[in-house]
Amino acid sequence: MKKKLISMLLCAVMVGAMLTGCGGTSGDAPAADNSAGSTEGGSGEEAEIYMFIASPEYADAINELIDAYKEVAPGVTINYETTQNDYPTMLKAKLNSGDVPDIFSSTSGKEIDVYKEWSYNMESEPLAETIDPAVAEMMKSPADGNGLYGIAIKGNFFGMIYNKEIFESCGISEFPRTAHAMEEACMKIEAAGYKPFTTGFAEWWVFKHVWQHYLDAAAANAGMEPAALVAAFEKGEAKIADYPELYDNFFNMIDLVVTYGDDKPLETALENEEAAFANGEAAMMVGQGAWVEADLLSINPDLKIGFAGYPVTEDAAQSQVISGSDQSLHVYKDSAQLQATMDFVNWWYTSDYGKAWFVDVAGVVPPVISEGESTFEVINQGNALAAADGTASLSICYSTDSWHQTFGELMQAYIAGTADKDATCASIEEQWQTIEGAN
Repeated sequence: MKKKLISMLLCAVMVGAMLTGCGGTSGDAPAADNSAGSTEGGSGEEAEIYMFIASPEYADAINELIDAYKEVAPGVTINYETTQNDYPTMLKAKLNSGDVPDIFSSTSGKEIDVYKEWSYNMESEPLAETIDPAVAEMMKSPADGNGLYGIAIKGNFFGMIYNKEIFESCGISEFPRTAHAMEEACMKIEAAGYKPFTTGFAEWWVFKHVWQHYLDAAAANAGMEPAALVAAFEKGEAKIADYPELYDNFFNMIDLVVTYGDDKPLETALENEEAAFANGEAAMMVGQGAWVEADLLSINPDLKIGFAGYPVTEDAAQSQVISGSDQSLHVYKDSAQLQATMDFVNWWYTSDYGKAWFVDVAGVVPPVISEGESTFEVINQGNALAAADGTASLSICYSTDSWHQTFGELMQAYIAGTADKDATCASIEEQWQTIEGAN
């Protein structure tokens, strides 16, 4: 979307001018003490912070956050760069070259240990008192369960976003909760002259958001935890074909979405998906969650948004939303700007403005303890669904982004017709062992 492109271009201009000034930091840089981070915004000294994170959908909200901090700490410049499609590769290149950002992002869970050697442990910082305990758990080292090596830009809800008005006009009173009911709904929606799905399949990360729903069902039906199933795949002890929720239901869903979705699904990126849905061209969005609502409403403020779990099997009880904190922001432990960076991060997590920013500006599930009420439908409906039906596991956090990116690319090849289902499954299994098994 235009506003995102503008934000990203501005970020690129800023970064081009300052990379040598703040991107590269020395391993001899003095570490800040544990008192770093006054909630009032720092000492007033001049500093330049380089923030390189994924999630361009939050570009406008983060720019507002940076502007607000400028009022508190006028001597601090935060140079913010964001990208999405090849973020893991770009980040690793920066780390390997010594051009380490002061703040960078990763998936939470398993990737906490991947980036632990670069990450400052924030467990003794003021923000540790305000972070939601469930979010904090995802920021600890999975290897030993200790530390606080990241913070979250958001809590989250994952599921299927749908247009309530389109469903009502098609005579569908309840969102389909089984695979068979979803097929019937698609036929009704198409017969009424609407496109059932818009996909975003140009983005590799969309696939991981869909896949995790089916992985959770596969694990549940096998009587095991999702983390144990992922570990079995990493060790080469499991095959996708042995789990019908993955081999049949997941691939059937992808096929259904391609059949009833965008004319060119592999050319549909996030902004195309948002525009198609917000403008009433498509009834459902695939692979998205709470993070897109602000963009959708900026296009169509009158949009009637619905939110539901994926219909993963013929058991309606397994149609659950997923909640949790899937992204972590790390602070570089050897940053030459560590004190200034922690002042900013602590202000973000402890000040009145910072805590309100999550709901009022970003429109996300707050990762901090907060009594603020959201005006966003996905969050409110997600909370209601979680209370009524429980939530499924945030299983994307059991694998790294390097694997998820490869998985997404393999699924894109499947959709393009360059690999059939069996070949795709074999490649997924091979890469699970190659990329994750080595870890």
